[in-house]
Amino acid sequence: MDIRKIKKLIELLEESNLTELEIVEGEESVRLIRGGAFQATPVAMPQQLIAPLPVALEPVVDDQDQVPDGEPVLAPMVGTFYSASGPEAQPFVSLGQRVGVGDTLCIIEAMKMFNQIEADVSGTVVAILAENGQPVEYDQPLFIIR
Repeated sequence: MDIRKIKKLIELLEESNLTELEIVEGEESVRLIRGGAFQATPVAMPQQLIAPLPVALEPVVDDQDQVPDGEPVLAPMVGTFYSASGPEAQPFVSLGQRVGVGDTLCIIEAMKMFNQIEADVSGTVVAILAENGQPVEYDQPLFIIR
């Protein structure tokens, strides 16, 4: 299921009086509970991603005051940030790289499920704000695209 659809479902749940929402598309399903847990069954990724990479593959911006202007890409869930599909793989994106809408930027592992995070806008990656193998919070900025 597309991450943009999940974001839209979260927005709809927040704007409504519903406390629970479940959507099933083929073998994939999403169940949202207000004030509860987020459950998803996204595309399965190789098991080799469970161990975090030993070092960050990209420079990161440590001081939020130094974050350049642009469109932030926010984490849609709590989980572990991975910049590549495996320990030996190249990162999905690097600083200065052009990306288009729908391009995979990273993976967030949540409850042993690997969720591909895609670009919502086209542009150039001007900042990578998360470190490989580190936990991320809901709505935490991961990238800045200008």
